[in-house]
Amino acid sequence: MKLKKKDIFFQTLENMADTVVQAADYFATHVSNLQDITVFANDMKKFESQCDEYTHTIIKELNKTFITPIERDDIMELTTTLDDVLDGLEATASRFYMYQLTQPDEYIVQFADILRLSAYEIQKAIHLLSQKKLLALREHTIRLNELENQGDEVLRFCIKNLFATVTDPIELIKRKEIYERLETTTDACEDVANMLESIIMRNS
Repeated sequence: MKLKKKDIFFQTLENMADTVVQAADYFATHVSNLQDITVFANDMKKFESQCDEYTHTIIKELNKTFITPIERDDIMELTTTLDDVLDGLEATASRFYMYQLTQPDEYIVQFADILRLSAYEIQKAIHLLSQKKLLALREHTIRLNELENQGDEVLRFCIKNLFATVTDPIELIKRKEIYERLETTTDACEDVANMLESIIMRNS
């Protein structure tokens, strides 16, 4: 019996989600013990380029496909939000390089853990989407919302701590931007969840 070939849109979205997991994993593993920021930033750039390729595949396929498995706009929106998560991780890694920040602190490590957990939730959700198990998706979107709330809390703590303990204004600017970028990336993960929620509503 020949296995039915997976829909190109779902397959590519799964590939994107898998890349987000690899990137978030790599980010979290390396950020807690940064050996070489140049290698770190370059490797994160490779993940981001890979994700861009998947985005181009989806745009190309949307332009030539008449019938899509879910609404065209939903496919495009989901692709964009997934891409935003990887862009956020890569932009943070490039800041480490630009600012020569070799000593990430406990807050950056906490953000990295939240983002890694979020990436796994996204991956599970996208794989369920391609199996059309829409209602099973919900536990993952709820979890993504909870993780984003944790990100908000970490941001509150670390900004408060930053202004209380760091006196060098340059160092303060660097760290504040990195914290905010990381928190924006947790927001991007929640955007994926919100997009999936609207897909559930429209299709179930």
